[in-house]
Amino acid sequence: MNPIVQIIEPIVSASGICNWENLQSTSQEQIAKLSASDNFSPPMVYPKTVAELSQVINQCYSNGWKVIPCGQGSKLGWGNLGKEVDLIVSTERLNHIIEHAVGDLTVTTEAGVKFCDLQELLRQTGQFLPLEPAYPQQATLGGIIATANSGSWRQRYGGVRDLLLGISFVRSDGKIAKAGGQVVKNVAGYDLMKLFTGSYGSLGILTEVTFRVYPLPETGSSVVLTGEEEAIASASKTLLASALTPTAVDLLSTGLVTALGIGKGMGLIVRFQSVTEAVKEQSSRILAVGQQLGLTGTLYTDTEELNLWQSLPKQIWEPPSPPAITCKIGVLPTAAASTLVQLDTLTASTGLGFIHAGSGLGHLRLDSAVVTPQTIVEMRSYCQNQKGFLTVLEAPTAFKQQLDVWGYNGNGLSLMHRIKQQFDPKNILSPHRFVGD
Repeated sequence: MNPIVQIIEPIVSASGICNWENLQSTSQEQIAKLSASDNFSPPMVYPKTVAELSQVINQCYSNGWKVIPCGQGSKLGWGNLGKEVDLIVSTERLNHIIEHAVGDLTVTTEAGVKFCDLQELLRQTGQFLPLEPAYPQQATLGGIIATANSGSWRQRYGGVRDLLLGISFVRSDGKIAKAGGQVVKNVAGYDLMKLFTGSYGSLGILTEVTFRVYPLPETGSSVVLTGEEEAIASASKTLLASALTPTAVDLLSTGLVTALGIGKGMGLIVRFQSVTEAVKEQSSRILAVGQQLGLTGTLYTDTEELNLWQSLPKQIWEPPSPPAITCKIGVLPTAAASTLVQLDTLTASTGLGFIHAGSGLGHLRLDSAVVTPQTIVEMRSYCQNQKGFLTVLEAPTAFKQQLDVWGYNGNGLSLMHRIKQQFDPKNILSPHRFVGD
């Protein structure tokens, strides 16, 4: 028996450990993306309680074992390739709803709760969590926070850290810590929650999370404008400077417009969600803006609108083949349209991409059979020239070995290293996966 398993099994029981050969094939595929080695086969541990998780991590700390934390494992392939990993610790069995304060518009859950399960619970009380993560049927709340994976609703509601009110986590030495609270007005520990958002499990393992939630809107509709890049950029600028209150505004590459079957040229998709009269009025006003600029405008309502917003992220995350390269990018919002033109130029319009107009953040999907690492380097250089970044999330292992996944060249690395040293002095959590290796 694996000596690590011998020590961990009394803590979580035999049912709480799964060796490589007994894992489901989908789990093996996800774990395999962590390493370039053919012999990479760490056991997977499933604590059922926070106390068990605390004891497991304490043993890792005492023995110097390297750990990759995860939830359902849907985003294990994101980030740098892992090295020297001894075991993977999953929080998927920490999946209880702790408190839903309907009147206070807050919900507290364990970190292993699946996003789709929480949304269903909230929907029954006329509320929702305004996030649109990748792989929503598998994604856990802890994983969403760890990867800062939000979505198009950030235009109205902000990103993950804007919705996060409190966290509990297990430190690298196994001790339990907390930050924030369970009410909207509580701002204690806010910076610590910012720190954990997007940290890829490198600072601690989330155990409980508290989110602010919102009432479901009465109705919604979306306007899609398609046409030339300059006109799309002008429409976006006009919209953001207006008194209109969209919940989502995304610019779409020509490839993505074609894939969605919603027109020709570059696209701008604008979503309004409010009371019926306000939605109708605002939709008609943005259609008029598009008409003045010579753009083709289409109004989507009811089921068609829901299908459109479900299809958009699927084009980036879900098609299983050919092997895809997915990237997160950020640029100045004023450079969003030109950035998508650059994507078309470098990929002969085969690349798919969308950028949130208000924040300049977005995602790309490229075909690994068409693009090369040099394509990524050139696209990254363009983003950096626009005061932004490009991070490779998912890509074939051989592709990741040929370039820097994060590509960060800012002046914050020394600070990041000091923070890592404070939180994880033995470097046992997510070793080598985050910025700066």
